[in-house]
Amino acid sequence: MIRDVLDHAAVYRLWQRPFADRKLRPILQSNDMAAVRRVLDVGCGPGTNTAYFDAAEYVGIDNNEDYIQAARRRHGREFIVADVTRYRVADGERFDFILVNSLLHHLNDAEVRGLLSHLAELLTQDGHVQILDLVLPDEPSLAQRMAQWDRGAYPRPLARWRELFEEVFEAVKFEPYGLGAFGINLWAMIYFKGRLRTP
Repeated sequence: MIRDVLDHAAVYRLWQRPFADRKLRPILQSNDMAAVRRVLDVGCGPGTNTAYFDAAEYVGIDNNEDYIQAARRRHGREFIVADVTRYRVADGERFDFILVNSLLHHLNDAEVRGLLSHLAELLTQDGHVQILDLVLPDEPSLAQRMAQWDRGAYPRPLARWRELFEEVFEAVKFEPYGLGAFGINLWAMIYFKGRLRTP
């Protein structure tokens, strides 16, 4: 039931609000956000991340039409309803900052590989993919239980995330971190910053 409820834009926004700043903290600490030129926010939902990119050209993409309509009304930026693996841009319109926030644990390994390979085609030579996602801890814990209860069916251990990311991108940063409240770690997360592999 919680899975269906979170498909509604307003509910999803409320669920994410208390954690948004802390969730994006590794990205904000590791990047000069004022230097970002062109952002692609993959699986943007109802525009949860949009406000972090006021100074950049921004495109949000999601296949949930309700999310995209809510994002357009709320933010007035460019939002597209589409499957990102079918999304194409001209060479001069590639992105130097591609954000994938908590999407990949909804996809199986083949889908993750396909998506990341396609994102490499949308990234500028000097750009970076920025990935935040849910980790399935090895040891029993509340964070492990939360990962198992998540509506995404594919949370992965850290080692598996590293393998998948580095099949496509060269790692600049691979940083595990916790996300929670009141000193309680509710979710184990990974931040990955990657660049195109040089031939």
